[in-house]
Amino acid sequence: MSQYAALLQPFQIKGLRVRNRVMSTAHTSGASEDGFPKERYQRYHEEKAKGGIGLTMIGGSTAVAEDTPGGAMLHLDASTDAIIPYYTQIAQRVKRHGAAIFAQLAHMGRRANWDNQHWLSPISPSRVREAAHRSFPRAMEDWDFKRIRTAFAAASERVKAGGIDGLELSATHGHLIDQFWSPRTNQRTDRYGGSLRDRMTFTFELLHDIRARVGDQYIIGIRISADELFDGGLTADDCLTIADYLTTEGGVDYVSVLAGQAENLPSHATIFPNMADRAAPYLHLASQIKAHIDVPVFHAQKLSDPATAARAIQEGHVDMVAMTRAHIADPHIVKKLQEGRPEDIRPCIGANYCIDRLYAGGQAVCLHNGATGREETMPHTIPKAAQKRRAVVVGAGPGGLEAARVLALRGHEVTVFERQARTGGALNIAAKCAWRETLLTIPRWLEMQARKAGVDLRLTTEADSAAIAATDPSLVILATGGQPQKGPVPGQEHILTVWEALDLNVEPGMTVLLFDDNGAESALSCADYLSVRGARVELVTADPHVGPLLERTTRPTFLRRLYNQGVVLATDLRLTEVYGEGNQKIAVLRNEYTQGEEERAVDIVVADYGTQPDETLYNALKPGSRNGGAWDFAALVAGRAQPMASQPDGRYQLFRIGDAVSSRNVHAAIYEALRLCKDL
Repeated sequence: MSQYAALLQPFQIKGLRVRNRVMSTAHTSGASEDGFPKERYQRYHEEKAKGGIGLTMIGGSTAVAEDTPGGAMLHLDASTDAIIPYYTQIAQRVKRHGAAIFAQLAHMGRRANWDNQHWLSPISPSRVREAAHRSFPRAMEDWDFKRIRTAFAAASERVKAGGIDGLELSATHGHLIDQFWSPRTNQRTDRYGGSLRDRMTFTFELLHDIRARVGDQYIIGIRISADELFDGGLTADDCLTIADYLTTEGGVDYVSVLAGQAENLPSHATIFPNMADRAAPYLHLASQIKAHIDVPVFHAQKLSDPATAARAIQEGHVDMVAMTRAHIADPHIVKKLQEGRPEDIRPCIGANYCIDRLYAGGQAVCLHNGATGREETMPHTIPKAAQKRRAVVVGAGPGGLEAARVLALRGHEVTVFERQARTGGALNIAAKCAWRETLLTIPRWLEMQARKAGVDLRLTTEADSAAIAATDPSLVILATGGQPQKGPVPGQEHILTVWEALDLNVEPGMTVLLFDDNGAESALSCADYLSVRGARVELVTADPHVGPLLERTTRPTFLRRLYNQGVVLATDLRLTEVYGEGNQKIAVLRNEYTQGEEERAVDIVVADYGTQPDETLYNALKPGSRNGGAWDFAALVAGRAQPMASQPDGRYQLFRIGDAVSSRNVHAAIYEALRLCKDL
């Protein structure tokens, strides 16, 4: 595979030979338990090692002391020797598959809440509030410096004792180390403040103490920003100087580079580029640093596709490319490249569902891979079934296509009925918002994989009881999705659903009232779509803010676009009635707290109340099924096959998945399809 040859060549750093140039950066996966990398966490990283990755890093923001968030915040906690056995276990599991493993250490300083694990005040070089966590830190005192240095040094010894190949310090995202570097957060007048060189004094002392503990031959790297891209933050020139100091005076063995800073909510959409951003948006900054220093440079930030990653290496911009989110989408990227199967790589689409799940307090999972992070129970490679069955899947949205793919890989004979002329279901509607077009990558990949596995995909074919019976199935899965609702509002005849609004030929100046009672992406996407075409849109919700189901890396992208396009945002208001008056629609809005009412006279009223399934086909099929459509949830959760019979005279098992059950999202449909079908 000459196109990817640069990516697959080995890399040497000190005494460590890394088998290729592909890595996964340290990140919080949400899979830790009690602050330790136990079984679930270990399998998550082991799967990447099985898949051929060169280097995987564990423990994003791993705590080194009591006053930085540890296990309670889903980070690892390296502040005690109790972590060493778990380091040993994960190192052995990763290395036995030929991959290298590093661990990151951090103190988050002011980037923390005061009411976290130990209820200790966040610290920082100076008393400067951080917006993202709303923390008011205390300024570090003289006794704090030795305490923090000792904590880092002891944690570094634990990393080495556990058999980890190298360690990395986190000095980005606005953690304690880089809080010292920035004049915004370091206003000290002692020897730890002043010039940029003086503001790095604490870093030099820290690196000296760590090196004294782990020795000259052990690999020590540091992750920094190449440009904080923030008013008053560190500039690209500042960061070049910092990189130079770190290598000449700090003695680090490599520098890992990204761009941005996590100072506030808008900046999170910068530091974690999403589907609105081009590929490798900050590679030029990493390349500048590589040209400036004499140690290897690693880089992450939307190097999601192997072709782009390979060019970054081939053209000499960086030494290692981090495909972290890409490995959440598919942990077997390198193996598939080596086997000449790049088309089989499940693509990262940049939805940032993985990261946003973490900010919501959950585990990092991929929007369209149900196995990542669930390696204890969900297979990445689908095993063959003991007995071949004939199956029908109705609906070729993401859930239906995943069900068909998995069933076919199990060895079953699968027919899919789809009444539309294309696959994708509701994703075809969601992708009408232009910057979200990459959502269509999901059904394209699933369709290709399903066809490759031998699925009989019948487009423009309506499924009814007779058509299904003609295939004589022993299994029927309904993935028919849901239909948008207009809500319990008088005057529904005057309301359009979001789906209908996305089919409108909007005229410039047309006024739109869009009420969102769902809180996900759909209403915001519709507001974006209509406003881009010249409509004057007011987006109204009864929630305290728009898009409450969206998190830190996605909501800012929407808000930035909506504000730039003149969309008016109104909160705490509920749509209670719509009526016609001449050529206009009158929307009646009621304040959730005062119950006071106000009206809007507009050309169009649009409402998003989620979807509801059409149960006509399901109800028609239930009497002829063996299970009456019932699930054995205990068997599902335990990873066992669904029992066959509650109605012995039935001819097939019948199941509904995804939005054919209730209004949810793409991941719910795909995960439901995988965990049902892997055992059928």
